Amino acid sequence: MWKGFSLGVSDGVIWEEVKAVMNVHSTEHGEANAPVLQCLWEYVKSAQEEILLSPYMPAYYAFMTHLLLCAPFLALDALGSVCQRVRLWRIAADASPPPSLQQWSECFWRVLYKYLICVLPVTALFQMVRSHALPELAPSVWQLFVEVIACFLLFDMLFYIWHLTMHRVPWLYRNIHQLHHQHRITFALAAQDASSVELLSLLLLALSSAWVVGCHPLSEAFFHLINSWLAVEDHCGYDLPWALHRLLPFLGGAPFHQAHHSIHSGNYAPYFTHWDHLFGTYRASSSHPK
Repeated sequence: MWKGFSLGVSDGVIWEEVKAVMNVHSTEHGEANAPVLQCLWEYVKSAQEEILLSPYMPAYYAFMTHLLLCAPFLALDALGSVCQRVRLWRIAADASPPPSLQQWSECFWRVLYKYLICVLPVTALFQMVRSHALPELAPSVWQLFVEVIACFLLFDMLFYIWHLTMHRVPWLYRNIHQLHHQHRITFALAAQDASSVELLSLLLLALSSAWVVGCHPLSEAFFHLINSWLAVEDHCGYDLPWALHRLLPFLGGAPFHQAHHSIHSGNYAPYFTHWDHLFGTYRASSSHPK
């Protein structure tokens, strides 16, 4: 009997050791299959959760991101007065000098005022009706890529429709969009220099695109960041050798959008060119850097 009991104890100890080994392998396997972005998401959730859930986050994020992304082009505009190479990168190099610091300053205060009186309160209300639950898991790299691309395709279509409508309906153009066309030669900060209604509508289009796609919050943050960069690059006034439209031929880039500001028609899509090609509103740029 004692012999049987000792065997039973021995078997139990062995079984416990086997289970422990299995648990270790299971944990290691789970960690191996965890999303690559999980550490980033855990950090964002633990350190920035209150900011992510703030109703004022979208407007603040949009404004501050825009300013930071404009900084390199402010430096280029400053260098343009002393460096011939920088001047040659300008799309309209023969039409006008780079914008002055005073133009940048005046544009900054106009944009800030419109954000404070209109964009900030309305987007805060929009955020309050959205779900505030943050998921535990980060998206996979593939999921993030697909969601960001889907957001851009949807936003590009909605922007094209809205932009075309503002140009085709005289009342909308005069009262909403004409202010943005005060800049015949664009510069980076001018991407947000528009009427309060237009600024608000574009921000809501971006937020709605992410909502319709059902983005993970991390994917949405990447979408808004890249969206801000592309808007700045579109208005920067430079056809730089390393610009994205030179790497990705389906993007219009700064020459594409500068042509829109020059002739006030055509090239209505913000980034991609397929909608303008499909509906016959594509206009080739006649300005090329030397």
